[in-house]
Amino acid sequence: MPKLKTHSGAAKRFKKTGTGKIKRGHTKTRHILSSKSPKQKRKLGKSALVSDGDHAKVARMIPYA
Repeated sequence: MPKLKTHSGAAKRFKKTGTGKIKRGHTKTRHILSSKSPKQKRKLGKSALVSDGDHAKVARMIPYA
């Protein structure tokens, strides 16, 4: 079976954890931050996990992560 190609855009956005879950960043953190509360900005800075519905699709894009 041939090697699988990693989706380069997905490789920059997602990382696998030690238990096999996939981490992602939050959106809405780049600009127009003055209208967001400090609490919201603090929470958006932390990483989150990919939802169960999207997990298979993202895992296919990063086969060797």
